[in-house]
Amino acid sequence: MLRRRVGGPSGPVVSTLCLGALPFGTTVDEKTSFAILDRFVEAGGNLVDTADNYAFWAPGGTGDESESTIGRWLASRRRYDEVAISTKVGARPTIPGSGLETAEGLSAPVIRKAAEASLRRLGTDHIDVYWTHIEDRSVPLEESLGALEDLVGGGKARVLGCSNHATWRTERARATARANGWTGYTCVQQRYSYLQPRFDVGLPESGHVHVTAELLDYVRSEPDLTLMAYSSLLSGAYTRPDKSLPTAYDHPGTRQRLTALREVAAELGATANQVVLAWLLGGDPPVIPIVGVSSVEQLNEVLGAVELELPGELRARLDLAAQG
Repeated sequence: MLRRRVGGPSGPVVSTLCLGALPFGTTVDEKTSFAILDRFVEAGGNLVDTADNYAFWAPGGTGDESESTIGRWLASRRRYDEVAISTKVGARPTIPGSGLETAEGLSAPVIRKAAEASLRRLGTDHIDVYWTHIEDRSVPLEESLGALEDLVGGGKARVLGCSNHATWRTERARATARANGWTGYTCVQQRYSYLQPRFDVGLPESGHVHVTAELLDYVRSEPDLTLMAYSSLLSGAYTRPDKSLPTAYDHPGTRQRLTALREVAAELGATANQVVLAWLLGGDPPVIPIVGVSSVEQLNEVLGAVELELPGELRARLDLAAQG
């Protein structure tokens, strides 16, 4: 699998596809989770994304499950030096059974405690990419960024990223870090796919922030910034008849994009999922998609996107439909 450096010139070199581990240990059992991780690494993948709250909303879930499952896999396979771990802080509920309204937030004590808990569950001594999962405007940026700097200085985090942040907050956080001589955010993670939602309707998933044209321009202008995308395959809605698109995608532009996508997939002999991933991987700026799967068979399909050549004429056709 192709690889690229993330988070600037000193960041880790990782696979161009990232494996999303959100369901591991809850809706995907441990045996299947281990098999998916084994296949991903066998195929050359080495970047795995999780969070300290996955998946608290699943029946019986607490938020420990995904990190703990990855930790047990790392221990059983002894892959500590071969796999880069990406995890997050800030969105874990502080009251069991509640949602983001009681999220842990980004105060310095929370960041320090959460990082230690993630390291313990993962069974490792450092986190390769550590993200602030959601914004916390109740805490001064200096406090949050100072705590993150302490983690980097102590060798517990290597690269920092922000997820579900407004572009202006990302820029301000980076400026604040520069002014203080601290490590800044060099990765951004937002919801992004080929289909685009209506921003006047909103997405049903609480806390999700979609990539905007402004963010794309910002990432293009900042050479050290890496863009990663979650929900790239819209939970199977591109290919599975039992999966419907959220209401936010119900607009004329979606029909134009889907028509172009299906035509391009047919011409290439590929699946719609593979074309979407190839479109993201080769975009401007290039994107690292985070792909969530629940079986090895699903993973094998998305792995096909890495080798898929998307000729310029077909990319232009997809882009033109996206602009219509």
